Amino acid sequence: MADLSWLIRRLKAMSIPEVVWRLKQRAICRNEQKFFCESKTSVISGIFNPQLKGLTIDEKKLQLNTDNEDFRTALSIPLLGNFNYSDYKKRWYAGFQTKNDWLLKFSYSLEYKQRDDIGDARTNWELNRHFQFALLAKNYAASHDKKYLDEFTELFEDWNEENPFLWGISWTSVMEVAIRCSNWCYSYCFLKSTDAPKELLDKLQTGILNMTDYITKHYSRYSSANNHLIVESYAIGQTGILCAYQPWIKLAVDILTRELPLQNYSDGVNKELALHYQSFYMEAMGLMMRLLIKNEYSVPDTWSPMLEKMCVYVADCMGDYGESIVFGDDDEGKILDLQGGIENHYQYMLGLLSVMLDKQYTDLSKLNCENLTWLFSEEELSAAQQKPLYRSPFCACYKDGGNTILRSNDRKILIGIDHAALGFGSIAAHGHADALSFQMFVDGEPMFVDPGTYIYHCNLDSRNAFRKTENHNTVTVDGKDQSEMLGAFLWGRRAECKLISYENMTEKTLLVAEHDGYRPIIHRRTFEFDGNRKLCIKDELSAACNYTLTFMLLPNVTAKIENNSVIVSAGVCTCKIEFESRENFDVSTRHTVYSERYGVQNGTTAVSVRSHGIGMISKITVWESTHEYSCN
Repeated sequence: MADLSWLIRRLKAMSIPEVVWRLKQRAICRNEQKFFCESKTSVISGIFNPQLKGLTIDEKKLQLNTDNEDFRTALSIPLLGNFNYSDYKKRWYAGFQTKNDWLLKFSYSLEYKQRDDIGDARTNWELNRHFQFALLAKNYAASHDKKYLDEFTELFEDWNEENPFLWGISWTSVMEVAIRCSNWCYSYCFLKSTDAPKELLDKLQTGILNMTDYITKHYSRYSSANNHLIVESYAIGQTGILCAYQPWIKLAVDILTRELPLQNYSDGVNKELALHYQSFYMEAMGLMMRLLIKNEYSVPDTWSPMLEKMCVYVADCMGDYGESIVFGDDDEGKILDLQGGIENHYQYMLGLLSVMLDKQYTDLSKLNCENLTWLFSEEELSAAQQKPLYRSPFCACYKDGGNTILRSNDRKILIGIDHAALGFGSIAAHGHADALSFQMFVDGEPMFVDPGTYIYHCNLDSRNAFRKTENHNTVTVDGKDQSEMLGAFLWGRRAECKLISYENMTEKTLLVAEHDGYRPIIHRRTFEFDGNRKLCIKDELSAACNYTLTFMLLPNVTAKIENNSVIVSAGVCTCKIEFESRENFDVSTRHTVYSERYGVQNGTTAVSVRSHGIGMISKITVWESTHEYSCN
């Protein structure tokens, strides 16, 4: 639970205008509490704001491809943490990580952070985002099989009976309301094209209007105005377009346009500095852009140029085998899923924007994503496949955003280097203490990995473990973290990174960067890649100290220590790391943790190289699986 010390630290991260705004929000919340705390009112019981009673949703404005025949009829959605949907589909208050449930308590009084006694709120929110509602509504519209309508109606009525407006865990985050509102919009528009009962449609419309009105009063601002604000604005704009309500459309477009340069670097890297949050942000922008275009509203001039740069960056972070360089948090967030499990969010999002921009940023002819076949006609998708296909270069250095992506000449090796800031704004919520870390994939298989994310809102020790410097492929000095963790989404003292030089030459690529996270000691790291199979990393420390190099491995990867080198075997690939230093050093392996998916963690191995001195050189050579390695 939040304690006094955390509150003080959080206040220090706020400006005076933010404190004033939050006090005003408290006043609005108190007024809402007076009304909705007296009785448990359903969000579908009637329009709360009399000014909205004349609004109606025109389902045609969602511009769904009703001729689509490329669909699946799944009955379940994937839940975070690999929980079985059928076991939880009506357990709206499930704690998931424990056998306990969230209490039916007024949401403004419900503390959901670090609730080890109940579980992770983010896991619960996935169920309450209602992807299953849009999925079932789509199934009924596509197949006319009444079992999907019956299932939808049963879940819809049960949820509204069990989750009164502003009561319980599903009302504790404005962004969660926004994603749920968006899924209700898709549900309404699919069902409106069928013989679904008018009473059901009226309830959906009422809930959509009430949720959108709530979002307009509480959308994120100041230090909380990150990806949450983008998704909230999209939800406001979507309902505004469906209802032809200009104040909501204008509010959404104005916010999204204002935030585009504020939340993204000029080279297209999102300032959250977490690839999945960039993709999440871009999905919201893409869905809103689609609605503007299809309903003949003008798209602000600044949108396409920035989104093109953002697409290039995401495409550059993806390898030819489907692998991705992902730094920072990844909670698998999404807004729309009409197939019961988006297989690759990056490819889907690039496909979405490829239809509206001037290039294909992923090969649409090979992309099997049902979302796109409902969002665009067959003719639109076919026309998009004729656009030039973007192909990532061998070397791409994002000097503003702070990441560099390297590929071998045969495109079998993908390397990502982090020389970025910690994260966005005063709290840097989704960053990790991973300055100057790197990742490497060979033939699409992870060789040296980022540890992942695992969990958000419970088990703080685990949350911190996946953000700690010692669990990233970089240097730890005196066992300290480069940046100071003050809470699950709050940082204090932070490392400042600086790119010293970048040279992309014919025979090699050379990158030099440094950070001051161990000040007064400065850590400088030089990466030299020959474009083939050799990566040399030179670490320099400005003063002698105790330090450790870390190389994170997957659970199924083996490491064999041979004198001053390590042989690493990952799937069909093998590499050798040779270490050179003026000082004595010790090479060993240690047990640590790795999270491939949100909510799931496994034990794994890290190679640790410990020494006292001013630096070391690590030479990594990758061999094909048939290569007979030696220590020469």
